[in-house]
Amino acid sequence: MKDPFSSMDESMKHFVDVVSVAATVGTLIEMLPSIAALFTIVWTGIRIYETSTVQRLLGRKGGDDAVDQ
Repeated sequence: MKDPFSSMDESMKHFVDVVSVAATVGTLIEMLPSIAALFTIVWTGIRIYETSTVQRLLGRKGGDDAVDQ
């Protein structure tokens, strides 16, 4: 199965990360609806899933941008 986020460049991922954090803050101060919180949870889960640590735990290589430590 092809990774749907492999075609996104890093600057776009960082932008969506910023939007995700803004959604979290906005939800915590009750300025945004609950759907923003759901988006944040899903996006954060995706970002955690694609880290090299989680990929190693799942027995995958870790992707092209994985950093060996």
